[in-house]
Amino acid sequence: MIAAIFRAWLPQAWSFPRPFLSLMQVIQRWVQVQQRLEKSYRIVSTASVDALWQTINNLADVSWHPLLTSTNAPLGLSPKPGLIYRAFTRLFPLPVSVFVERVLPQELISVRVLPMPGLEERITYELKSTLRGTQISYSITLQGWLSPLAWSVMRPYAAKVATALAEAAEQPTSLQGPGSRFQAW
Repeated sequence: MIAAIFRAWLPQAWSFPRPFLSLMQVIQRWVQVQQRLEKSYRIVSTASVDALWQTINNLADVSWHPLLTSTNAPLGLSPKPGLIYRAFTRLFPLPVSVFVERVLPQELISVRVLPMPGLEERITYELKSTLRGTQISYSITLQGWLSPLAWSVMRPYAAKVATALAEAAEQPTSLQGPGSRFQAW
């Protein structure tokens, strides 16, 4: 109805130039196509579920993470649904907001990362004890019109997250060393 009124009001001789229409169509198509990219990575670790959970649960120490450098979470803060904190990425020195969506202790943690308008990232860490060891599942979902560009930059780093988590949990905590609070008897 509105389109018919608009066509009747607009004179037939007046129209948009062809290159302008092509550019507008490309932009419209780009914005309308809300890309959703999903990828999961799995690895089996020799570390216990408890050790892996403690590594994930420590929001202040993300030194093991290939994509993050630091967070503003205080030491000892454990993730709870509804918690919002900031993290700094290795790729760009800009802070991103992290929202904890779901936590099942010793099993699952799901967070939503909001780096910028036009991009939303959902990350899930899932731990399962198996006969061969502890299975780590790292799933990432990107949504928004910037997701193809973000995925092309993040892909090599995202592939390393599960492996880095397993390696960080498998390394025995140093009982003797500089700055250690514990002593071996």
